[in-house]
Amino acid sequence: MSLDGVYDEDNPFSLILQGKLPSTRLYEDEHVLAFLDIQPQSKGHALVISKWSKARNILEMEDEALCQVMTATKKVAKAIRKALNPDGIHVAQFNGGPAGQTVFHLHVHIVPRWEGGPRGFSVHAQGNFADPAELQALAEQIRAQL
Repeated sequence: MSLDGVYDEDNPFSLILQGKLPSTRLYEDEHVLAFLDIQPQSKGHALVISKWSKARNILEMEDEALCQVMTATKKVAKAIRKALNPDGIHVAQFNGGPAGQTVFHLHVHIVPRWEGGPRGFSVHAQGNFADPAELQALAEQIRAQL
């Protein structure tokens, strides 16, 4: 999918917001939702999305929504740091299929990294799903730091 297109109300993140798909929530307020990725790049990999913007990518995102998402990204990244003590935190945001975007609802990735571990970002949708019980336990650990 390119940078241009129409927002799909049936994309996975929209379905999470509608309560039609489950998520392991870390942080939520009236504007944003942060939750753990079900196909994590590393332990604690989280996503932050706007609850009201229908932007597919950063080029479409309202300034106000972008500020809300990035403020929440910082808050959640700090909690992940306190909970998991990573050596680094990779913050990423992709725009368009050729850039690596797979869900066309603007989202920011927070990926904890440890020395000696993988760097960069591998492609999603490779069938490596996290155990839901492990995600719940991890979420409790991170939420305790918010």
